[in-house]
Amino acid sequence: MAEPKPWIDGYVRAWDSNDPDDIGALFTEDALYRTEPYSTPWQGRDEIVSSWLGRKDRPGEWTFEWHPVSVTDEVSVIQGVTTYPDKTYSNLWVIRFAPDGRCHEFTEWWMRHDAK
Repeated sequence: MAEPKPWIDGYVRAWDSNDPDDIGALFTEDALYRTEPYSTPWQGRDEIVSSWLGRKDRPGEWTFEWHPVSVTDEVSVIQGVTTYPDKTYSNLWVIRFAPDGRCHEFTEWWMRHDAK
């Protein structure tokens, strides 16, 4: 069974470092990454790394808490909360894994919490 924690730990490390090697290590060469469910995906590891870096967050400006909703051999569904100094988002990630534990398809749903 694909265990999502090592992959999520790597994702959070890449999110914080913005290191191209950290980002690239998460994905297969032909991976697809959707920043929204029905958006055109970033296609392939090189485009994922480039697009990620084009919209990167600064290290330390956010926190991320998560828990698994569903985990199978091929796919994990993760629910999370991302908190920035001025906004908070609920996240739902669908991560489809290759046999080697890297991601070959990633889709995220996100919703900003209402301002209080």
